[in-house]
Amino acid sequence: MSDMMDILANASFWVAVLRTATPLLLGTLGVLLCERAGVLNLGIEGIMVAGAFTGWLTVYAGHGLWMGVLVAALTGAVLGSLHAWLTVGLALSQHVSGLGITMLATALSYYGYRVSFPKVNTPPTITPFEAMDWLPIPILGDQTALTLLALLLVPLLAWVLFRTPLGLAVRMVGENPQAAEGQGVAVMAVRSGAIIAGSALMGVAGAFLTLSAFNAFFFNMVNGRGWICVALVVFASWRPGKALLGALLFAFFDALQLRLQQSGDGLVPYQFYLMLPYLLSILALVLVARKAAYPQALMKPYRKGER
Repeated sequence: MSDMMDILANASFWVAVLRTATPLLLGTLGVLLCERAGVLNLGIEGIMVAGAFTGWLTVYAGHGLWMGVLVAALTGAVLGSLHAWLTVGLALSQHVSGLGITMLATALSYYGYRVSFPKVNTPPTITPFEAMDWLPIPILGDQTALTLLALLLVPLLAWVLFRTPLGLAVRMVGENPQAAEGQGVAVMAVRSGAIIAGSALMGVAGAFLTLSAFNAFFFNMVNGRGWICVALVVFASWRPGKALLGALLFAFFDALQLRLQQSGDGLVPYQFYLMLPYLLSILALVLVARKAAYPQALMKPYRKGER
């Protein structure tokens, strides 16, 4: 019990929580935007890998860090365009398309790395974003600008979704695309735009790992974070504010298990600590998901003119 209190009283623990939550928050906002428009995007895992690789490779080639973030976002947008074409344009299975994009993007990223660095055993490094020491806010001042960007996107996305005509159109096509079409909304265009924008956020989520959390690209660095984001959207009930809470909750459990491993006495197997954040997150998801009001047209193909 004393070890737990010592961990929670340490500011470095909360710094780690917020840093761990950042890519989850960016990815969850991306998935949320897609699903609010009625499209499931299981391509997030591969899009994050591709964003991590292209963003890092851009900086390694001599360009600035923000250029790397931009390239990662564009990479996500391109892959999102492919997903939009398959699921909205051709009305194909959203599950199959998303999983296919994950495999395609992951394979292309690993292939690109091998081609770019055929004889390198140790991943080359870059100079990542620095902490915002100039910001006189505890914990947040120890983060990088990408964390601040992620936090600012939460109220921005909430405002767009619930306070603007564009957000209303996005929610309409996710709830009842036929009614939206009757009101003159270009359903296919709105859905495609939401997928592309959401996928761009997923690309930035991946770029955070190589440009902020670490300084290199290596295989399996995304490590299932994309799938966690898909679950966090359900936990958040498709609301940006709750998405922030869900990302922080999972990050809290993840950071806690690392410190419990370090302070453990060896009586508890380390595998227990590894599965702790997933067990607790599943429990929280089960408790919340029962009352979650999901978009009614989610995963339902739409064909113009059909009733």
